[in-house]
Amino acid sequence: MVGEERRYEFTWDLLGDLELGRPNLGPSVSLEVYRLMQYCMRDVLEQQLGTEGADRVFYESGKLAGMKFFENVIKGCEGLSQFVAAVQGALKELKVGIFRVERAEPEKGSFVFSVFEDADCSGLPDIDHTVCTYDEGFIAGLMEAFTGDVHDVKEVDCWCTGDRTCRFAVERV
Repeated sequence: MVGEERRYEFTWDLLGDLELGRPNLGPSVSLEVYRLMQYCMRDVLEQQLGTEGADRVFYESGKLAGMKFFENVIKGCEGLSQFVAAVQGALKELKVGIFRVERAEPEKGSFVFSVFEDADCSGLPDIDHTVCTYDEGFIAGLMEAFTGDVHDVKEVDCWCTGDRTCRFAVERV
């Protein structure tokens, strides 16, 4: 890996020109196909890296995605209310989920966010553990890009634990 040529370093250009590439089907794909990719990839990563290793990859992938999403979609926010409104609008428009702030103590860097109808897990069976590790990283990336500070994000409630929303505790590190 060190010294090895990278083929897939992420740039926003990797999302492509969807109008050119999908003139008939458009930019959307079914949630089932998204989850098929995510959970099969997670299964293989867990087999090869163990559960903790797979979780690290998903968290860090989400964090990179959150930072890039901020840079390319959310950017230019002044203040928390503008940031929250931009995130809410973008995630709803893209049908990722319905983002809400349950608690905000910006001076402490402490928040509780929830995501209803989360693309990752809403409707899945109860399995007694949270599954939205990618979302944890995504929120951490959004917060770091917005504030300049590193935040630790932990899912504390999940559809898969019997709750009907995903809830994330966010703390500045």
